[in-house]
Amino acid sequence: MNKKHLIWLILITFFYLAACSPRINIDFLGQEKLQEVVLVESGAREKVLVIEVDGVISSESGGLFSREGNVVSSVYQRLEKAAADPLVKGVIVRLETPGGEVTSSDVLYHEIQRFRQKKNVPVVALMLGVAASGGYYVASACDTIIAHPTTLTGSIGVIAVFPEVEGLMNKVGVKTAVVKSGAMKDAGSPFRGMSEEEKHLFQKIIDEHYEKFLQVVKARKENGPSLEDLRKIADGRVYTAQQALDLGLIDKIGYFESALKEVLTRAGLKEARAVAYTYYPKKQNNLYASSFLSPDSLTKALEQLLPALKTGFYYLWLPGW
Repeated sequence: MNKKHLIWLILITFFYLAACSPRINIDFLGQEKLQEVVLVESGAREKVLVIEVDGVISSESGGLFSREGNVVSSVYQRLEKAAADPLVKGVIVRLETPGGEVTSSDVLYHEIQRFRQKKNVPVVALMLGVAASGGYYVASACDTIIAHPTTLTGSIGVIAVFPEVEGLMNKVGVKTAVVKSGAMKDAGSPFRGMSEEEKHLFQKIIDEHYEKFLQVVKARKENGPSLEDLRKIADGRVYTAQQALDLGLIDKIGYFESALKEVLTRAGLKEARAVAYTYYPKKQNNLYASSFLSPDSLTKALEQLLPALKTGFYYLWLPGW
């Protein structure tokens, strides 16, 4: 066994063990409860809440150094807190995400829509560098979508990745015995090649999720692109902010001030404080702090070095995957 094969075997073992290992949370700076911090001051008592959808949208734990459970639970928790505060008159959902799991993206979409109906306040999506695939899916739940001039968005589509390590395992002399109840029970197994029948099976699932995505985009605005037009542009590619605007995928191009103004206009207010809920009030106390979800960029980077890889279906744009 040469060094290259040994390294691959160690990595495969590590990721499989990591998926089965208990989650441990280490927290040096976090508070016990969510704290409200002011991002933009105002003489008004009314508030506009800023909520982040940051990173891959997943049901996985927020990470080794984070108090947050995961992106879905953190957004849900903030929406529930905002719903109980009569001074919250609107929400800005700030997106910096390539998308993520199909179900997690759909849950966020559902929870934002439910909040809008329950609270009856405007919700505006503000896209940052990347708000693609599942990020665009989530943004479609909002009243208005605003993208920064340099945003990449779109990537409307579904992807499923099935790693295959059969060749590597043969080289290192590792075999896997499978006992199953039916021919399709181990469909997608990384320990052997995928049959044409299995590919057809997974393609049908992807097609169904894709149709769901198209319906979500179509429902966003009455005078938006038709389903036929959407199919022409929804081939998985990303678009610049200007291209997305020309195609009717977003509503405006601007910055945070544009999103805040949009919320105020829709809420019938002249001014309001922009606030956020965070476990890290000492770190996340301004508009351009690295994240309201984790204490600093270093720990966030460390979390991303320990990904929980799993087979599944994704509304995700990740070219380097």
